[in-house]
Amino acid sequence: MTTAPIQAGPTSGEWDAPAGAGAAGAPGRGPLLFLIGSALVWLVVSGVFALIASIQLHTPGFLSDCPILTHGRVRVLQETAFVYGWLGTAGPALAVWILGRLSGSPLRGTSWLGVGAAFWNAGLALGLVGIAIGDGTGTALFGLPAYVHPVMLASYAAIAIAGVLAWTGRRRGPMFAAQWYAAAALFLFPWLFSAADIMLVLAPVRGVLQAVVAGWFAQGLWTLWMAPLALAGAYYVVPRLTGKTLPNYDAASLGFWCLVFVGGWTGGRHLIGGPVPAWISTLAVVTTAMLVFHYVVVALNLRPALGAGSVLRFIAFGVGSYVLGGFVDAVTAARSVAVSTQFTTFDQAQQQLALYGGVSMLLYGTLYFAIPRIAGRAWSSADLLRGHFALAATGIALLVVSLGAAGLSQGRDLADPSVSFAAMATHMQVWLLVATGAQAILLLGNLLLAVNFLETAVLKPGSGEGVAS
Repeated sequence: MTTAPIQAGPTSGEWDAPAGAGAAGAPGRGPLLFLIGSALVWLVVSGVFALIASIQLHTPGFLSDCPILTHGRVRVLQETAFVYGWLGTAGPALAVWILGRLSGSPLRGTSWLGVGAAFWNAGLALGLVGIAIGDGTGTALFGLPAYVHPVMLASYAAIAIAGVLAWTGRRRGPMFAAQWYAAAALFLFPWLFSAADIMLVLAPVRGVLQAVVAGWFAQGLWTLWMAPLALAGAYYVVPRLTGKTLPNYDAASLGFWCLVFVGGWTGGRHLIGGPVPAWISTLAVVTTAMLVFHYVVVALNLRPALGAGSVLRFIAFGVGSYVLGGFVDAVTAARSVAVSTQFTTFDQAQQQLALYGGVSMLLYGTLYFAIPRIAGRAWSSADLLRGHFALAATGIALLVVSLGAAGLSQGRDLADPSVSFAAMATHMQVWLLVATGAQAILLLGNLLLAVNFLETAVLKPGSGEGVAS
């Protein structure tokens, strides 16, 4: 990757439609808006499930008479709707859009994009119904029933066709970090998902190998799919809003390859102390520490996001959470620390910091930059945008802190045989109540984003700018 200068976005307002929007047709505008709109629906749905699951932690009788809304199923429903519905729908849509913008030509394969979007959402809806009636696989981040796996793989491939065509048919010139991360995410997800499907469902491995494969898949889904989707947006948006080449950009390729080659080996850190060969967890501890290099590069490259601007505030918060989450992972991977944090809500705090604080906030920022350029119209309400940031930042901070504090209390009590489970629950209750309040705040913020999108791109759409840079 070369350090070619990148032009800034419009100076009239970073969420405004650019000058000349609507001058040309927008290939793929309809499918892209459908993908993003459906992603926001899943985001709100996951927020409702998250609120229910959080209430059940401190009030076990809540909805206890409804068999499809037991805590175990609600947690999987929330996780699946958030990862595959929100991140896994908005992320690929924005990645395809970015690859199209940087290709220098109109987006191709848009009919495949529309077909893939329809079947992806249909498969996900069917999968959530299957989870609710007890057909889920029971594997973290892989809870979708086996009968929807082929639909999800085929529909994702159809969505990715437009991005692959844009990437392979680009004009000759420098390759940017945004293209690397976007293309990697589009290529690596089918490999991860199909490998897990074979080893956990179609021809399941036996014994403790199932835990090893499940840990590899969960970590790979984070490092090789969700993180690249979010970073593609950040690397695309930040230079355009600042008007400057990213600092230390020569190291961006090293950070990318570090994530690709090292990230997939870190899954064993969740198996420390488990009945698996010691080398698996040891390798994971070492590679988690090595991955710190990637987080340092990302922090150096994207530090201009700390500048003023509503969109950049989302990016800055996301980068900060992403980097902080990486350092926390490195610390908690140490055996002396893991003995107190494993199997507690501290793990949930780390997951929320990474997925919500890191990936989701980065996608929010990319979304606020992209929608005016896809729909050809400025955001309907700047106040809703600012309100969304305030609620999202507050909710994420409260959620991570409360779950982290509850986890530390839980870990301390688990190490003391004199503490009963009833006493442990009492010690955690205040923090869990705060976490419930945080989930309510996040749900309200997501509703603001959904309303703003509805008013901007659906009720009063523009004619679109097109996807060529």
